[in-house]
Amino acid sequence: MAHKTIAFTGDQATAEAMRQIEPDVVAAYPITPQTEIVMTFAQFVADGKVKTELIPVESEHSAMSACVGAGAAGARTMTATSANGLALMWEIVYITSSTRLPIVMPVVNRALSAPINIHCDHSDTMGARDSGWLQIYCENAQEVYENTILAIKIAEHKDILLPIMVCQDGFITSHAVENIEIFDDKKVKDYIGEYKPRAPLLDVDKPVTYGPLDLQDYYFEHKRQQSEAVKNALEIIPKILVDFNKTFNRKCDFIEEYKLNDAEIAIVVLSSTAGAGKVTVDKLREKGIKAGLLRPQFFRPFPADRIIKALKGKKAVTVLDRAESFSGHGGPLFNEIRSALYGQENGPIIKNAIYGLGGRDIFIKDIEGIFKDLEDIAKSGKVKNWVDYVGVRD
Repeated sequence: MAHKTIAFTGDQATAEAMRQIEPDVVAAYPITPQTEIVMTFAQFVADGKVKTELIPVESEHSAMSACVGAGAAGARTMTATSANGLALMWEIVYITSSTRLPIVMPVVNRALSAPINIHCDHSDTMGARDSGWLQIYCENAQEVYENTILAIKIAEHKDILLPIMVCQDGFITSHAVENIEIFDDKKVKDYIGEYKPRAPLLDVDKPVTYGPLDLQDYYFEHKRQQSEAVKNALEIIPKILVDFNKTFNRKCDFIEEYKLNDAEIAIVVLSSTAGAGKVTVDKLREKGIKAGLLRPQFFRPFPADRIIKALKGKKAVTVLDRAESFSGHGGPLFNEIRSALYGQENGPIIKNAIYGLGGRDIFIKDIEGIFKDLEDIAKSGKVKNWVDYVGVRD
């Protein structure tokens, strides 16, 4: 059956994917700009379009706690949040990954307070990058829809069993209307299949314990198991992507390379900013400048080998971060990529540009300025500033 095209916001696209998945349990608390996800899904529940048990709770800490209880009991479980909501979940976010519960959580990226700000940057999920959750970053509503479905398949794989955040840019993607292709309901149901939990609490014939005290005796080993699960994900996800792409005729991958093959200078960017980046690359190409763009779609597991290969042979690269790590040495994406490239032969000069905090717009002229700086670096081999702040007042 052919896909149908519908005009949806990113939030509506997420809710539509959730309707097709029809999780057993959704526990959530509203927070801008995520509210429309759960609000739309709640309407599906009220209209009898899904049989999901929807649990309205008093806070995001309670939302993730309820999800842990449902997941441990053996239910296919989802939630959604943004920014301060994710921060309030913090304790339980770590518990979720440590207990290997394959919960899928769409996150609408929003700046963390203070000052109070409801607009987009990546400080919320980047703050949780070492929590043991996998993370996918989406450029547009189409990817939001597809990756929400894909995340179920990845999280529940028997050799992964890790929770996943599916990230989209607040308001830029979440509230902008786009035409997206929607898959057939039955095809989605057949693809994700029936959830078969590993060790549910409700299996009274095989009793288990979740959340026991774990001191010097075994804690270290359990953390190592989590680490191995992430490494397993690096090996298993490509196979899942092949199956997903074949089933739905898509082109999902760990990374996207845009006119990067013969590029001499390039930028690396996550999520919706890639759109403006591609337009800029096209404009520069018309002038004979060999510019390119790399967009990691997965940040966890971190596809280091793919990124190293993609950037090999480039003269100069700027990594754009929509988050500040406050380390004095650049943003989180930059530091991951610089670490991956350390010691590699024929690697580029690499620098950082922090931009867009609190929803500050980045324009094509800003990205052209980044590429102009890269041209100068490629010619001279010298870097004036290793970390630039793009679009900020002096």
